[in-house]
Amino acid sequence: QVQLVESGGGLVQAGGSLRLSCATSGLTFSDYVMGWFRQAPGKEREFVAVISRTGTTRYSISVKGRFTISRDNADNTVLLQMNSLKPEDTAVYYCAARYGMLITTSLDQYGYWGQGTQVTISS
Repeated sequence: QVQLVESGGGLVQAGGSLRLSCATSGLTFSDYVMGWFRQAPGKEREFVAVISRTGTTRYSISVKGRFTISRDNADNTVLLQMNSLKPEDTAVYYCAARYGMLITTSLDQYGYWGQGTQVTISS
């Protein structure tokens, strides 16, 4: 049974930092592209960052330069370091896994999802 479990969310002031973690089990982690997505209240879920099996990364324009995605294939974990946080970063953050090599920002290409972790940024 595949499981993705996010942690590390919370409430911080604007300008602060958070580090999200996604622990995976039940899959061969090194075979999967890993992504982070987020959903703000009243909005659709959107792409944040993705990392390939070999460490190539891609970011949404809104977070590029502030967020860093990384993965630890030995620990089956993907991380999202978030710096210089803004109130508009407030959302539930989800990690997702896609089997194969293709790096994609499309939600429907990811077969496994976590339950999400709430990130709230106060102004």
